[in-house]
Formats: sequence, C-alpha cells, structure tokens
Amino acid sequence: MTDLDRRYDTQIHRRVTRTVMVGDVPIGSEHPIVVQSMINEDTLDIQGSVAGILRLVDIGCEIVRVTTPSIGHAKAMGKIRAELRARGCNVPLVADVHHNGIRIALEVAKHVDKVRINPGLFVFDKPDPDRQEFTEEEFAAIGARIRENLEPLVKVLRSQNKALRIGVNHGSLAERMLFTHGDTPKGMVESAMEFVRICDELDFHNIVISMKASRAPVMLSAYRMMADTMDREGFNYPLHLGVTEAGDGDYGRIKSTAGIATLLADGLGDTLRVSLTEAPEKEIPVCYSILQSLGLRKTMVEYVSCPSCGRTLFNLEEVLHKVRDATFHLTGLDIAVMGCIVNGPGEMADADYGYVGKGPGIIALYRGREEIRKVPEAEGVNALIELIKDDGRWIDPS
Repeated sequence: MTDLDRRYDTQIHRRVTRTVMVGDVPIGSEHPIVVQSMINEDTLDIQGSVAGILRLVDIGCEIVRVTTPSIGHAKAMGKIRAELRARGCNVPLVADVHHNGIRIALEVAKHVDKVRINPGLFVFDKPDPDRQEFTEEEFAAIGARIRENLEPLVKVLRSQNKALRIGVNHGSLAERMLFTHGDTPKGMVESAMEFVRICDELDFHNIVISMKASRAPVMLSAYRMMADTMDREGFNYPLHLGVTEAGDGDYGRIKSTAGIATLLADGLGDTLRVSLTEAPEKEIPVCYSILQSLGLRKTMVEYVSCPSCGRTLFNLEEVLHKVRDATFHLTGLDIAVMGCIVNGPGEMADADYGYVGKGPGIIALYRGREEIRKVPEAEGVNALIELIKDDGRWIDPS
C-alpha cells in the first residue's frame, strides 16, 4: 500500500507494537485498545479506595491506577489488592510513583501489576534559579544516577514479569531536559528515551510509554515524535494516550477527543485514559465512545440519526430516545433513525436496521437496504423490536 493509498484508506492501521501484559490484560497492537482510569480516593483509605476501584470496574474500566506518594501508601496497596481479590475482582492495578520514588516503587511493585514513573521527577533535584547551563559532565552524572535508581526497580519488575509505564508529562520535565531542549515535545521525547534506553540495556521490555500534555497540539507532536523515534531505533513499545488535565464538561471531553482520536486515527495508541475533573467513572463512557466512533471497539449500539429538517415527518429527537431506550442493550447492532425517505435509505445503508419517516403518520422499517414493512408511527418502536426478534438478534435486557 502506498502512502497515498494509506492516506485515503477507510481502515485504521495500527502501529505494530509488542504485547505488554498488565496482570491478565494485554496491551499492544494485536489486542483491543484498553480503557483505564484512576481513582481519586486517598490510598490510605482502604475501603474507600476499594469502593472507587469497584465503581470503575463495574462501568467497564479495564486497568485502574492508584497514587502512591509515600511508603505508607505503597504498603496500603497490598491491603487494597487483597480486599479486591477477596471480592472476586482481578482488575490490574497500576501504582503512580513520583518524586524520588525508588523506595516507594520497590515497595509497591510487590502489590501491583504495573508501576508508573515520571522521568522528570523520578530522580528529582530542586531547580537552581541561578543555573545558566548544564555541563556535559553534570548531564552525564545525573544520567548515571537515574540508571542507578532505575536498575533495582527494573530487576524486580523483570523477575516478576510486571510492567513499567514511562509516563512523561509536559509540565514536569527535568531541569536538565528543559535547559537542553526547552519546554518542547523534543524535550519530552528525550526524557522518555533516556529511560527506554536504560531499560533496553538491562534487557527489560515490559514497557508502555505516555507523553501527556494539557494542550492537544503539544501532546500530538510529542506522541508522533516519540513513535517515530522508537521505530527508528527499533523499539516497538505500546503507547498510552491521554490529554492530561483536560478539565470538565463538554470542553474536557472535546479537548480529550481532539488529542486522543487524532492519534488513534493515525494508528497510534494501545491504551488510553480520558482525564476529567469529574468522578472517575464518568471518564469510561467517553473512552468507549471515542473508540467506537473510530471503529476500534464495539461496546454499544451504534445509532445513526439525521439532524432533522423541514422534511422530517415526526419528532425525531423524541423517537430516537424511545428507540435507544428500547434497544441500548443490543451491543453490536447499528440502528438508524431517519426523518424522511429522501436521505434515509442511502445515509443509513450500513445500518443493520432502519426506522424511517415514510409519510405523515407512517414509518418504514428497514433491514439493511431492504424495506420490510410500513406501520403507523404509534407502532413503530414495537414493530422494530419485533423485526429484530424475528431475525433472532434480540436479547432481553438484564
């Protein structure tokens, strides 16, 4: 396939990556894109944390991250994990480790399936406001300290077949990276690659990379540059996508989608999180909606519906709600609700079933492109259900 063919191809061709196991969940290009989130309870609150994790799992979250800012929090993860397992929940857990976190990381690695470190904070020195530059010797000395701190963690994770996320944040680049590369995607990439190369030298490859920023253009550039750099150097590690600190409401969702969906459409990304300033469980439907809209996962009914116009022969918004209420549980089906016959059959051609205004008070029901029957509008939703039942594709809602 030529570059031009690929540009106009309707299929998304994912960047080829190795598979990294996080607990029982595989992350990589051969597997469905994984949805994850993070609880906001204090990790020292064992029961509150367990409840928060279970809420996420109940709504479809497949990996859960928990902050571990201290040794006490790291040890609490063992109790959280035990309580979850006692309740029959085997969701993979990720520990979030930040400032000078080697002791915390080594402790929490006993209790989780993946450890996330931030390269800008893992070996952290308070910035010197009077510093003008880093000499090569100073730069190299810090690199040696990073390796010295990272190696014990890598050995533990490798021995237990656990995973590491190298999670770069645009807002927390190390001082020496800022001096050398500036506050840029290039600085983010070099920060991550320093850790990637150390892991490779230590023969550790259970790695996932994230390059998060609070502005979508920075995030897009960083992920693309990181993928290109890894591919050029022969590293095929999966990518975890996210726009960090996206905010809340419509704008938070739109901002996250602008970044995440753009990269997914480019074939980049193997797991994702939508970071909202809302209850964590509200992030999960957004993740699945992004994936479904791109055809990357099918986790709900796909509804095709026109925006309505002067030709519409019934209250389209009201009818769409009725159809959705009756069929929302039929995961995998595509159902179209169209206002009139002018565009309806053509625009909904890929749908499994169609509900189309045929004339005043009359609804036409379609199976694919074929009109099956006409019924009075008042009977339309029930008739659609009967059609689905006749085809053996109906299941009762749980």
